Amino acid sequence: MTTARDLMIVAMDVARDEESARPVERGDMSLALAGAELVDLLGAEAAHLDGERIVPGYRPTITDGMLDEAASALVREAPQESVEDWLWRRGRGLAGAYLAALEADGQLTRRRRRWSPFRSGTAVLADSATRRRAADRWAAREPVLTALAVAAGVGEEGAAQAPDVADDDMATVLATVHDAVRELEAERQRRAIEQTAYDNIWRDPGG
Repeated sequence: MTTARDLMIVAMDVARDEESARPVERGDMSLALAGAELVDLLGAEAAHLDGERIVPGYRPTITDGMLDEAASALVREAPQESVEDWLWRRGRGLAGAYLAALEADGQLTRRRRRWSPFRSGTAVLADSATRRRAADRWAAREPVLTALAVAAGVGEEGAAQAPDVADDDMATVLATVHDAVRELEAERQRRAIEQTAYDNIWRDPGG
């Protein structure tokens, strides 16, 4: 399995276990998943960084469909894509894509509500070796997985200090994920302020 799948599984498990935890924003998770894919591609030597630019390496055989798709999405023509641009491009809708992939692989089941035969139901993680592996990485506070979870705001770890990562390229990816998530949050706040101002105009059109 991959870091991105482990991250998605951990996020779902933590959300189930910590009902009071702040919900993870899909956009934040999508950015973190794109970062997780890039981390795995770096680890497989399918890419390396030249500064903040992603330089594709050799094309390895990748059995995971989502990660293979990510490898195919690398920009191979100069000028190569920056890590930041990769996160925003690859991350678009990625959380939903991973949910669909987990369900297609039998890692998710749908818990149907009684007397609601036509509703798709709530997605529930299946008890599997994949889930246990992700839980083991999380329990061990594996640095890369934990740093990505911190960036995405998963559970109490969302308020924690991200652990140090020795590899410079991976540290660059993780730092860029954190910056992108903060940028997205600032954009959400800006839109909320604009919406509040707009609503106030309609409530009191006379000023």
